[in-house]
Amino acid sequence: MPGMAVLSSFIMRLVLTGGAGYVGSACLRWLLRNGHDAIAYDDLSEGNHSAVPDGKLIIGDILDTDHLADVLRTFRADAVLHFAAMASVPESISAPERYWRCNVLGTKSVLDAMRLSHVQRIVFSSTAAVYGFHEDMPLRESYPTHPETPYGTTKLACEWIIAEYARAYGFGFTALRYFNASGADIDGMNGEDRRVEAHLIPLIFLASVGRRTSIKVCGTDYQTHDGTCVRDYVHVLDLAQAHQLAVESLEPGISRVYNVGSGHGTTVLEVLKACEKVIGHPVPHELSDRRPGDPAILVASPQRLVTELGWSPRFSDIHTIVETAWRWHHHRPFGYSTSLTP
Repeated sequence: MPGMAVLSSFIMRLVLTGGAGYVGSACLRWLLRNGHDAIAYDDLSEGNHSAVPDGKLIIGDILDTDHLADVLRTFRADAVLHFAAMASVPESISAPERYWRCNVLGTKSVLDAMRLSHVQRIVFSSTAAVYGFHEDMPLRESYPTHPETPYGTTKLACEWIIAEYARAYGFGFTALRYFNASGADIDGMNGEDRRVEAHLIPLIFLASVGRRTSIKVCGTDYQTHDGTCVRDYVHVLDLAQAHQLAVESLEPGISRVYNVGSGHGTTVLEVLKACEKVIGHPVPHELSDRRPGDPAILVASPQRLVTELGWSPRFSDIHTIVETAWRWHHHRPFGYSTSLTP
């Protein structure tokens, strides 16, 4: 992508579990553009084959430890970037067993595959949901972890397992706790496309292109300036830069945790207005009750990542986020299942 300089002077061989998903594939494309040799390992239950460059996808289940270990050995991987997970808060509340199986047992399987193949570096895709909902904002890495949903609990359990393997077996790991991953590639060629969408910005644009009749604004009685939830939106390309910096700086025996967010909050209604501005017309919406597990405000402090690794987000203002997301949804209203429109 023009204007994006190579940050690394050495090539790493990287395996991305869940690398055909929204965030995983964005990171895969970024790492390839920035000089690394990377492949996706994905079962395509949620990921999209078309999001992965040709020749860079191996289909496999993270619970198949032996297969993943063989891939790591054959590829001579230097590190794993572990994205594969289930990631819907509401679904985790109704179906926790699936989350414990995929997220926790899946992560243990990845770590066991790394042991079998002598790979000792892992960057883990974690979440702001590991924190409690009643801490002062912005959230800092030093704050207590008190997850209040099965999704957050399983992600914190993964962090614990990785930390214990690191202590026992000399792994190096970085956990990146991201906030609301958003946006799309600048050129509109790749973006967010899930089989069941639950994220605000893509839901707004799905309604705008007729794939939904309207969107729900869940909760209008929060203690915020317009009564709707405040969230920290971080562009997927800024997330990709964070993963690159994390894996390039990682060595066996090093353990780190970083928040990845913009440091700024935006309400649901402000996001809706920003989307309507870029679309050029109103989007049908209805007001509804709060969802279980939704805190009023969730904003990151990314200062540790900025100070220690030199992270410098370029795309995470809400206007850039919604403009890039709209470019994707406008050109590909049915996601990866259709060709780009003129």
